Amino acid sequence: MDTLIKTGILAMAVMAPPAVAQEAHLHAAGSLKAAMTDIANAYEAYGSVTVHRNFGPSGLLRKRIEQGETAEVFASANMRHPQILSDAGRAGTVSEFARNSLCALAQQDVEVSTDTMLEVMLSENIRLGTSTPKADPSGDYAWELFGKAETVRQGATSTLQAKALQLTGGPNSAKPPEGRNPYGWVMSEDRADLFLTYCTNAVLAQRDVPTLQIVQLPEALSVGARYGVTVLNGAPTQAHDLAAFILAPGGQEILASYGFKPAK
Repeated sequence: MDTLIKTGILAMAVMAPPAVAQEAHLHAAGSLKAAMTDIANAYEAYGSVTVHRNFGPSGLLRKRIEQGETAEVFASANMRHPQILSDAGRAGTVSEFARNSLCALAQQDVEVSTDTMLEVMLSENIRLGTSTPKADPSGDYAWELFGKAETVRQGATSTLQAKALQLTGGPNSAKPPEGRNPYGWVMSEDRADLFLTYCTNAVLAQRDVPTLQIVQLPEALSVGARYGVTVLNGAPTQAHDLAAFILAPGGQEILASYGFKPAK
């Protein structure tokens, strides 16, 4: 158990509700929006702390922080983006707090299974959607999957990279209407036949568009995602306590309720 977790759990155990209203600024990956909203609400209920929330692709959030946007707690869908801030001396230790994995969303008329996934993705008739690499870790994980595909079929990597439609997570990506799941909306707009996203996102997308299929990836193409959190330098005590709450049992239970796996 690292120092941040030990300190955080102790802080949450002994911290008294603040007498004066205070604030904490949370920047979190879009795939965490539902879970982190519940976590922020639970933390606010503990005492008179207002959590200002910003959700979006982790790479774009990191750039906004680097450009001077007010941020105190950064929860990323990978370890790399918060580590860049830490290495630059702008944030503290990065702690892994959750894990995820990629799944495929498919339109109801697409015939696909775990065993036929690569064949279907490579098909000329299938429009393959992904998020945007570098801006959004989900896109980076999709490209990692494409790299693995080469070990299964020669030439698969270049074919998949060339045909992938980067539909979400970029600075110029189309925005869904308020209240719509972005992946469910993209699929409901018929912009892709198959879309690679986090399994947790796939579940939320299917709730938005019940006709969508969720298909697990074969072991040979399986890609896991590690989520990291850090606290920016100069952040107040309540921001450190929020990060600690994410790592502590209360935050972990909320993450698990949305399908996230615990850090190992």
